[in-house]
Amino acid sequence: DTSALSPRALALVNEAFGEGEVAAIIDDPAVRLQETGFPGFWRVRRFDDDGALVSDTIEVAPVPPIVQESALLGTRCRLMKHDAPPGVVNGPALLTELVGASAQGPDNGHVLNLTLLPVSPDDVSWLVRALEVGPVTLLSRGYGNCRITSTRLRHTWWVQYFNSMDHLILNTIEVARVPEVALAAPEDYAESLERLGEWLLSLE
Repeated sequence: DTSALSPRALALVNEAFGEGEVAAIIDDPAVRLQETGFPGFWRVRRFDDDGALVSDTIEVAPVPPIVQESALLGTRCRLMKHDAPPGVVNGPALLTELVGASAQGPDNGHVLNLTLLPVSPDDVSWLVRALEVGPVTLLSRGYGNCRITSTRLRHTWWVQYFNSMDHLILNTIEVARVPEVALAAPEDYAESLERLGEWLLSLE
């Protein structure tokens, strides 16, 4: 909790930690997360209904627990029935596959690569409406620009990769607790500890 830090100490912490490659926005409750320059160390800011900052903490985790907790809020094991209009061919079959994977749990590593599947724009638009948009959005710059959005189907996420021109180059749907691309890797965390140790020694 940074609330007890003096302004000078807080400025030092802000300068040292900086900003890393992954950020997250949670709509309800209103939370903004930013991975620091030390992977595995996150700045987590919570806001009230008026937009005022109510807490500012640094959390150590592959991703803070509130990301998964918030993504689960309002999710369902089954979705509302959506009729497929003309032009939607493969969307219903893919949704059935996703519902089955969701029911099996988040640890089976199920991924639908829409970029490689025979899906039309109508199929993708229908899947967007059927899955609905959830409350959590993560943005990662670690492997190009990657946008990760929770859906209303339990443990199911859209994961989209964009090139430098902001063109979609890979479009996937993953069943996971949190997609791996957003997580701090163990080796990165170990390096963070080493670098933090060096920073602390420099203050002596």
